[in-house]
Amino acid sequence: MSIKHAILGLLSWKPSTGYDLKKTFEESSSMYWSGNNNQIYKTLVQLKEEGLVTSETEHQEGLPSKKIYTITGDGVSELKEWVISAPEAPEFKKAFLIQLAWSELLSNEELFDMLTKYENEIKLQLLLHQEKIRRGNASPARTQRETFIWNMIDENILSSYRNELEWIQNLRSQLFQHELNEEKKKINFKLVEFEGLKYMELFSLAGPIKTEQDALELIALCGECGTNLLMLHSDAVSEDFYTLRTGVAGKVLQKFVNYYIKLALVVPDERLNTGKFRQMASEANRGNHFRVFSDNQKAQKWLMEK
Repeated sequence: MSIKHAILGLLSWKPSTGYDLKKTFEESSSMYWSGNNNQIYKTLVQLKEEGLVTSETEHQEGLPSKKIYTITGDGVSELKEWVISAPEAPEFKKAFLIQLAWSELLSNEELFDMLTKYENEIKLQLLLHQEKIRRGNASPARTQRETFIWNMIDENILSSYRNELEWIQNLRSQLFQHELNEEKKKINFKLVEFEGLKYMELFSLAGPIKTEQDALELIALCGECGTNLLMLHSDAVSEDFYTLRTGVAGKVLQKFVNYYIKLALVVPDERLNTGKFRQMASEANRGNHFRVFSDNQKAQKWLMEK
């Protein structure tokens, strides 16, 4: 992505500070850019020297002053000239394909694990972008045409992940059909539809959740099932989760928060009446991401709240 023209594009929408631009790049699916923040500020200085933007310092009482950048007429002309220039072909270079090319070095178990991790990562990214869209990506939406174009940009990104997911699942299926069948037998869950919403209820796993990777695989399963609402029963969670000094609960729960999973944990009363876990549950039940319940009905009611 051309950082120069991406900045001009955003400034053609609205005047912004360097910090505003940085946040947009971090949160946007279509404006993804992996450079460092210094490049944003260096580019703004360059654009100003070229007369493509102007800046104005705004003083704030009790806060540091901020510099707001605005595109100029020459900046708009430069942006338009770039927009109508010959587009570049899409890039399909993926580091994973180079790994896959030499995977004959791996055992069946190692290859199965590598493909599973990649599949889970694609599912997670798909879920993350779906949630961003559901929450409403910031976009100009100045006309119906512009709104439609930005919606189709979102769809382009989603379709890329869907196609990649279909491809990796097909590859993994053809290589390891038996292993996949055995893997599915280890997961005891069901999808519940209630009042127009859908959540996943997980009763148990072959290996209870005790690592961040376990959490990621479960999040990926939520993405595959098309929901970000999850009800976990106590048997699906390891003993280390309930022993707070291990740090397992904090690390696992943070993964669910990062990927916008709303999680209800259903545990017996004796769990809720135990020491520090009871205190943690009490604090968690004030929030909107994770709560602990003693019965399914209360958990379901909270999950269904919008």
